[in-house]
Amino acid sequence: MPTAREPARPEHSEPVPTGPRHLLRVDLRAGRGEPPAEWPFDIPAVAQLLAEGWVVPAGVTMLVGENGSGKSTILEALAGRYPRLPGDLVGPTVVGDESPLGSWITLQTAPMASRSGFFLRAEAMHDYLADRDRKTGVTERSWDGRPLLARSHGESFLTVLSERFTDVGMYFLDEPESALSFASCLGLVSLLDTMRAEGSQVIVATHSPLIAALPGATLIELGEWGWRETRWEDLEMVQRWRGFLAEPEGFLRHLLD
Repeated sequence: MPTAREPARPEHSEPVPTGPRHLLRVDLRAGRGEPPAEWPFDIPAVAQLLAEGWVVPAGVTMLVGENGSGKSTILEALAGRYPRLPGDLVGPTVVGDESPLGSWITLQTAPMASRSGFFLRAEAMHDYLADRDRKTGVTERSWDGRPLLARSHGESFLTVLSERFTDVGMYFLDEPESALSFASCLGLVSLLDTMRAEGSQVIVATHSPLIAALPGATLIELGEWGWRETRWEDLEMVQRWRGFLAEPEGFLRHLLD
């Protein structure tokens, strides 16, 4: 397993993702000076992003790491800065909950970058779904007349995914697996593959080994070392899940004792 002192940088057998790129790169905003030594700038992955910048890959990129590693903080900042169309195509946000990172970065987009897209933020979805249900006329056209909140949480998620991810654009998904069963996660993987094939660019923050297993996705692992591109089988979460599933009794016995 890679250590924090000597992060592994494996040779990749898969080709570099190709395809349309709407978001080209992320950099520290000119003239901002030195970031303050406080949250979120003291998160190693955030510090590395600001110091080195990031050339954003085509297709689907997975941000993977423990809680507090900076996945959602970075994703939220990117989603907030990306130039999108106003109105319904902009997904849920929580006003006042955003980190200050967004004001420290600048995004370079392609000349013909799509302004369509969606920011799916798991903890804000209930308010978003309720708002969509209140707009009765739109609900009847978009949701077949069935209120979203009358469905299970997972069903509502999948309805949003299938109905709102149809336009080619720039999509940001923060832990989309939170409301999904194993079978529904497989459906999301299929949808991500279709979106990539149609020309969308997607960045996903996830704790799910299943979603991260999407063939051809760029995997970036965040931790105390910063962030690094890696392979699915080298992800710490994959190794831990494999160990647990191979011997759950041993894990639980150690934990409960």
